[in-house]
Amino acid sequence: MTRTSLSPLDVAFLCLESETAPMHMGAVLTFTPAGPVSPERLTALLAERAAEIPKLRQKTRTELFPPGSATWSEDPGFAAAQHIHQHRVSTFHDLEPLAEYAAQWIAQPLDTGRPLWELTVVSGLPEGRFAVLLKLHHALTDGAGAYAVAVGLLDGLPLTARAAAAGRDPAGVPRPRSALDTVKDTFAQAGQTAEIASSLVRAARPPAPLLSAPASAERRLGFVRLPAADLRRIRRAHGGTGNDVVLAVLSGALREWLANRGQRVDGRTLRALIPVSVRGRARTQLSGNQLSGYLCDLPIGIDDPVRRLAVVRQAMTRNKAAGPSRGAGAFPLLAGRVPPVLHRLGTKTAGLAAPLLFDLVVTAVPLPPARLTLDGAPLAEVYPFVPLAPRHAVGIAVAPYRDNVHIGLQANGATVPDLGSLRDAVLKSAAALVHTAQPF
Repeated sequence: MTRTSLSPLDVAFLCLESETAPMHMGAVLTFTPAGPVSPERLTALLAERAAEIPKLRQKTRTELFPPGSATWSEDPGFAAAQHIHQHRVSTFHDLEPLAEYAAQWIAQPLDTGRPLWELTVVSGLPEGRFAVLLKLHHALTDGAGAYAVAVGLLDGLPLTARAAAAGRDPAGVPRPRSALDTVKDTFAQAGQTAEIASSLVRAARPPAPLLSAPASAERRLGFVRLPAADLRRIRRAHGGTGNDVVLAVLSGALREWLANRGQRVDGRTLRALIPVSVRGRARTQLSGNQLSGYLCDLPIGIDDPVRRLAVVRQAMTRNKAAGPSRGAGAFPLLAGRVPPVLHRLGTKTAGLAAPLLFDLVVTAVPLPPARLTLDGAPLAEVYPFVPLAPRHAVGIAVAPYRDNVHIGLQANGATVPDLGSLRDAVLKSAAALVHTAQPF
């Protein structure tokens, strides 16, 4: 049986796993069918497609050598249908049944003794809609790889996504590398590792109490949808990238939300970890995590929305000039160079120190502009969710799709009972920036 090794970073995500900090990514996808929906038909269709994706048939196995390492191997008892469930919600007693159910669903860890994924088909939504809820463990892949898997479950899979979901590289075979190339890479990597480690030490600071949280298995989810046309209007008026605008909107939302909770926000910042995929620089398109990151101080202490956007733009411009392989935000690259045995021994403890480096994660998930469907039903919304780091209260994921930008909010339920207030603050913050972009 063929086995492939997990990278040290993949092993690190396995080691971070706990009952109160499950390390799976999530997504809630809603669809608008033209007629009645058969959950049984959808379940069978998803099981058929999942069985064709090799990564979804594999589970992890701990190896004796090298110490602490692990490999992916085919699960001899694999049955895709065992990973796919059905649930019907009711709108009689709950105005937001999907968010309530999805919060309970995402709080449940995956069984690490089985292939690390799960799907749930949710019916009973208003106007005949249905949803598909997807969990993928972060050890399996990063956000860009998760896209390849998810699209592999939908209709009309493009050739490049089909190759990625199957674990093949559509770009072809890389050129052979000489011994001199290898030596140069080794010395360059050693210097880069030392630089990142030094940056981590310099970047550490006392945790900000604004978004700290005790360990809790309870989760709350929030869905926010912003018109893409509004964000483009802001860009035309004030410059910056789409990500800059979203970060500025989130900064304003966090400012108002925290102030309403009685927190002092003027003159303060929240440090966000912005994961960056280096998948395009890699030779393979699917396997494992291929991540770096930026640290960006969100200017929640600034009241003026236009000035907040300018500060975010400046910070992200500096990050991009340095590149994804420099600075403390590149610690995922560092984790990928640590021997797996050290992750087994110390990663869970090191994970508790995440608040020393950043206060929340804000990640963007790539989606194609093409219209996606499942069994002919158009995909209407897609809300991604990032795992909550230990002791973090909130995590945010963003997915642009078609005419809207979808934002998935995940919170520690014991610390954040008012996630709806944060959702409303995101809408209000976006409206304030749109107002500044209007012609007068």
